[in-house]
Amino acid sequence: MDCPSDCPWLIAARRYEEKHPRSLPPREIFFPEVDVHRDFVLEHEEAMGRLMAFVGQFAAANPALRDSECLDALKARAETRRTLQSGIYYERPPAMLLARALYDQLAKFLDDLRQSPPAARDGQPLKDSQIFPLLVFLVRLAELSMNGRPRSRAFLDYLRQQFAAPGSTSTLALSGNARADTSASPANAPRIIIP
Repeated sequence: MDCPSDCPWLIAARRYEEKHPRSLPPREIFFPEVDVHRDFVLEHEEAMGRLMAFVGQFAAANPALRDSECLDALKARAETRRTLQSGIYYERPPAMLLARALYDQLAKFLDDLRQSPPAARDGQPLKDSQIFPLLVFLVRLAELSMNGRPRSRAFLDYLRQQFAAPGSTSTLALSGNARADTSASPANAPRIIIP
């Protein structure tokens, strides 16, 4: 059964899950040795917002994408970034079609993000070493948002609601030359709220 995102029973189930959040055991946390400080996320809020908006726009353009596929793509991209930091270029892309498409487009988006200076900071572009913790944070956020069901879209629906503009035409649909629109102005950039 494939329930649409606006299904009243699905919305009620998600409200219940919000009231009863699950926690991840330490052994299940993605890269537990990587400490992503709150200050780091706040310092790179614009880049994190743009990354979350990109994934949300991709999910809006590809409604068949599931949380598990998104998580596979984010984990694989983070693993690739980690090996790049050690000087080794090694990729293990996901096998699923949509996960692979997100993985490939994330690579292009992250390269653009790294080269474009953010307006909120001193005009310094992101370093490669700063992209990896952003991906780790996003993977952990996705893991906490997921309910463990294989067809879940809770995390992606959250991103769609928060970051995808209604009625906007996205160029991120699964096609040959999909591109991300990263020209969001700082005043309209999404904000991240960390409790």
